[in-house]
Amino acid sequence: MLRNPKSCHWMVCLAGVVALAACNRTPSPEAPAASATVAAPAPAVTSSHAFVPDIAKGDFAEHVRVLASDDFEGRAPGSAGEDKTVAYITAQFERMGLKPGNNGSWTQTVPMTETTADDKTVLNVSVKGKPHALNFGTDMVIGTRSGQKHVEVKDSDVVFVGYGVDAPEQQWNDYAGLDVKGKTVVILVNDPGFHANDPTLFEGRRMTWYGRWVYKFEEAARKGAAMALIVHDDAGASYGWDVVRGSWSGAQFDLRASDDPAPRLPVQGWITGAQAKSLFADAGLDFDALRAAANKRGFKAVPLPAKASVTLDSEVVEKSSRNVVGMVPGTERPNEAVVYMAHWDHLGKHPDEPGDNIYNGAIDNATGVAGIMEIAGKFAQAPAKRSVLFLAVTLEESGLLGSKYYVAHPVVPLKDTVAAINIDAMSTSGPSKDIVVTGLGNSELDDVLKSIADKQGRVLHAEATPESGFYFRSDHFNFAKAGVPALYAEGGEDLVAGGTEAGRKASEAYTEMRYHKPADEFDPNWNLDGVVQDLDTMYQVGREVADGSGWPNWRVGNPFRAARDASRPAAKP
Repeated sequence: MLRNPKSCHWMVCLAGVVALAACNRTPSPEAPAASATVAAPAPAVTSSHAFVPDIAKGDFAEHVRVLASDDFEGRAPGSAGEDKTVAYITAQFERMGLKPGNNGSWTQTVPMTETTADDKTVLNVSVKGKPHALNFGTDMVIGTRSGQKHVEVKDSDVVFVGYGVDAPEQQWNDYAGLDVKGKTVVILVNDPGFHANDPTLFEGRRMTWYGRWVYKFEEAARKGAAMALIVHDDAGASYGWDVVRGSWSGAQFDLRASDDPAPRLPVQGWITGAQAKSLFADAGLDFDALRAAANKRGFKAVPLPAKASVTLDSEVVEKSSRNVVGMVPGTERPNEAVVYMAHWDHLGKHPDEPGDNIYNGAIDNATGVAGIMEIAGKFAQAPAKRSVLFLAVTLEESGLLGSKYYVAHPVVPLKDTVAAINIDAMSTSGPSKDIVVTGLGNSELDDVLKSIADKQGRVLHAEATPESGFYFRSDHFNFAKAGVPALYAEGGEDLVAGGTEAGRKASEAYTEMRYHKPADEFDPNWNLDGVVQDLDTMYQVGREVADGSGWPNWRVGNPFRAARDASRPAAKP
């Protein structure tokens, strides 16, 4: 893991204490890490920078510089870094002239459970009597969503269930004829079509919801498993083991069970591919051959001659985090709203790691927060006919929990929410000739974006790596599931300077060297011309929808359309 010395020293002035009143409300890519004890409300952190009303490089850079500074300690939910982050965003919204968006409050409280597993935990697997001791961090990472401080699984039968999918519409059920109650299930990451490179299976190399680890754990819980272990591979996960280890170590956050009735496992986690191969080999099984078999329709689960045991002790604390909510009220139809969102949280500080142990999250996602603040300032100067809500959500890194809570407790009813626009991890490599739309073709918002892109001489592309499942890894997904048309777009890889080769190299370098690592820091040498272009594009999309009277919908045949049609029957063709 690359460790760079910190380079963003900044001057701030402390305005008086901001009272951050809270009302009620609320995974990545992967569950976040360490946080400190909840601190008292922080003084408002305001920059000495001279901001301008329009979208500007200097303003954007200043926001990122502050939010990604060491003083914010990686912006972990429930930490002193959260207090500073919430205070800073609130102060900026207030400076711009926005109104508190949650019934007179700038924030919405998200009740959460913080669980920190003992990192000395050992997972013991006996294969034909041969013991295997898997160590936390190097061989596996595990945790519990049960809220229990002590969880024990003893002599649990181990079963390989392929991809762990039960999808009737795909005529696919890896659990067919199988009772896994109390057992340990071993699961492959991603979808069958990805590893088989078969476009006839699911959506081929494009990850579906069934490929996400969140689904796999929930399905295992629905089937009654005691423990579920996903086998990591770089290609299938779209990130290396270091990302899994960093994201699943330290404090993990979850909504309370009372706020999120989704099924939960006693123990869940990941094991390395090397450990999986070793366990299967000692069981007399060829892991690679079984993975190939799991790619074929009709695969039958394979019990292993193995027993799994673990004693998992965790520190469990009930806490709360906050979404920040600002609004520019509409001039004609204020009860209807367009939502801009970005998650403010990142992975915090890992005190036990040597050297640079602050996960600053500059690209992911101080850039997104800076982006919605820049757009908010422009709307504040000229309000639209519909209201525009600016939502900085928490707990994205823990499984999109902040947006999930918001969707369950919306400020503006979802039937009156016209569209949602998500900004997450902006490109800082310069202007591009294209725009990447994650999930291109899903909704009529693409048409609005295309008309604007055409005027800019830019083209729309779907994401380059659909196997990574980015559509399910950011906060727009919760709005989509609830039926609200959602757009997730960003500057593409065909850079004006250097073309696709330069863009791809920049993207790969970020993923390899900085994504979910301490090296994701603010860089004053970023080329922000593309950021301004992209933010202006997203502003125009929101402006057109907010000043219009139409209701964009999902395309016919899209699985999210039914929810929209049910909430707004008048929107049906």
